[in-house]
Amino acid sequence: MSNNAYNPDILPDLLPLYYKRLFPYGPYFRWLNYGGVPKTYFSHREFSFTLEGDVYIRYMSFSDQQELEKEMVKKCPHKIDIGAVYSHRPKDNKTVKSTAFQALEKELVFDIDMTDYDDVRSCCSGADICSRCWPLMVMAVKILDRALRDDFGFQHLLWVYSGRRGIHCWVCDEAARKLSAQGRSAIAEYLTLVKGGENVSRKVSLPDRLHPSIRHALEVIDKHFNDYAVKKQDFLDCEEKWSKILAIVPSETVRADVEDFFDRLGKNTSTRWTILQNRLEKGHLIDAKFKPYVLEEIKLQLCYPRLDINVSKGINHLLKSPFCIHPKTGKVCVPMNPKTIDEFDPDSVPTISVLLDELDKIDVSEDEQGKKFRDYRKTSLGPYLATFETFLKSLESSRKGKTIEQSDVKMEF
Repeated sequence: MSNNAYNPDILPDLLPLYYKRLFPYGPYFRWLNYGGVPKTYFSHREFSFTLEGDVYIRYMSFSDQQELEKEMVKKCPHKIDIGAVYSHRPKDNKTVKSTAFQALEKELVFDIDMTDYDDVRSCCSGADICSRCWPLMVMAVKILDRALRDDFGFQHLLWVYSGRRGIHCWVCDEAARKLSAQGRSAIAEYLTLVKGGENVSRKVSLPDRLHPSIRHALEVIDKHFNDYAVKKQDFLDCEEKWSKILAIVPSETVRADVEDFFDRLGKNTSTRWTILQNRLEKGHLIDAKFKPYVLEEIKLQLCYPRLDINVSKGINHLLKSPFCIHPKTGKVCVPMNPKTIDEFDPDSVPTISVLLDELDKIDVSEDEQGKKFRDYRKTSLGPYLATFETFLKSLESSRKGKTIEQSDVKMEF
């Protein structure tokens, strides 16, 4: 994918301007302050900065928005990571007994990285992505967003594009932030279906009865499968590819039957896919012990979200902050709207150089105090900030609703 003619060498020159003129400190603080209840919520939050030359600073913390802004403008981090809310201010960690310094709360987070799909995508590998493999991320957002909302009742999900090859999800409900490590692990395990390393050919094994959550996931996959796997990935176009797919089939007799049909009638991926569906549906007639749902296992192995489960399990695990700049692509790490994820194009995400050019062309305005400024919302960052604001308003209105409920309960006494 193109990167808007971005040159990584100029990042150190552009970051000071980005942190002074473009970073959305106000909305960012509103998010991480969670209404200031308790008052120490923001000041006890861990941040880490990665500075130029890979200098890594952990256990940073800030008393308020102004202190955070001042430090970011001063240090110009190449990367910002957000960690847990601790029992004490993280910057005081060396003066506190290690047994007393505890990670108390953090958003439930998920990290989905395209690299983990390298065994099932043929267009790219490693950090590269393109329009042929991006549908994997679209399916991941749809499947996980539904499961987290419907199966667990979470409402406040912040989806973020990492700026290069992956996506992050921050589940910000109070119940999610208070989850224990065991609770996080249980949710992450529930959402994990694809298991096994490079040498494991069959990575999904379904029971004889399908869980409703898996049925929902398959509904999403079915809507994308023909366009993604058949057309974009051409996943059965040669023997090397189809032998990997047939290795998933747990019956030598059925595999031999499919290969025979491929030899006689398989002209291309489309005809082979029709043959494969047809023969697997009749698999029990060819092999009496043939298990159900093999076709579904193939679809899930090719398309189901692949989570970095360790990111989700640990309360003290850090995750890259929204609105960072990705040093390799220059793209901003931007919020995404799960409802319009089909339209999200990682190629159109603005780079730092494009944004600063746009900002220079915007007319100078005056705020209520008569201070002159250029409105960064008028740059191509604007629509992503609007997505973030919509998420924040929902988060804040639910908090107000809860406060009213609690005051009504007190009045009844």
